[in-house]
Amino acid sequence: MFVWNGAGPLQYLEIEEFKDNGVTAIFTSRRGGVSKGSYGTLNLGFHSGDDHQNVVENRKIISSSIKIDYHNFVAGEQVHGNKVYIVAEEDKGKGALDYNTSISGVDALITDRPGLPLISFYADCVPLYFLAPSRRVIALAHAGWKGTLLKIGQKTIEKMNQYFDINIKNCLAAIGPSISPDVYEVDDRVVGRFKEKFTEWRDIVVDKGKGYYLLNLWEANRIVLNKAGIPSKNIITSGYCTYKYDNFFYSYRRDGAKTGRMASIIVI
Repeated sequence: MFVWNGAGPLQYLEIEEFKDNGVTAIFTSRRGGVSKGSYGTLNLGFHSGDDHQNVVENRKIISSSIKIDYHNFVAGEQVHGNKVYIVAEEDKGKGALDYNTSISGVDALITDRPGLPLISFYADCVPLYFLAPSRRVIALAHAGWKGTLLKIGQKTIEKMNQYFDINIKNCLAAIGPSISPDVYEVDDRVVGRFKEKFTEWRDIVVDKGKGYYLLNLWEANRIVLNKAGIPSKNIITSGYCTYKYDNFFYSYRRDGAKTGRMASIIVI
């Protein structure tokens, strides 16, 4: 379950099931930072067009609240692909203070290193969280419609298993706040690609007529995670829509390019 946490104006969601296993896994809101205007106030994305120093200060604020060092953040470039990267100690700080130092071409990160916080950024795309409790392995994956189509959730689980020999059936996964299925409108081109890749496409697509459809990225990712071997009972869905709740979340679809980014953060 995603539950609200924070102090004063700072608010973020924390995943209880991960916390119960000694892992901090959160999703930030837009509240409690120093950014101004359309970036107000807790924008955590350097690539958003916001003042660089404000973003650094916002990262300090959230890091202080969850008791980690913001200098240690590790971020991927996020190119809407399905490349997965194993994060080691030497990667500490990549993307922490500058977007250009992010790990190139990567949309998912895995680590078993305590004190090495993984971070990724969102304004409607789906954040995926992973925990293999017995092996103490964690991961984040960035799943927009392209990453979902490329089944980045499955790729992440497969790489976790390849490198760390995890028990997939005992893994926990979470689907974080993102654009909800009742407002995410796409066209024939996108739906056609999902029909090619998902035999269950009827479960994730609603025809609105005139060549437009509603696409359910939450259910699509749940299907992917199920097929990767994670039982439904181990998949937590937040249910929060970034598009609808403008007081809490940034949304690219709602606000356009000049908007901030929330972050998913996970650390052992």
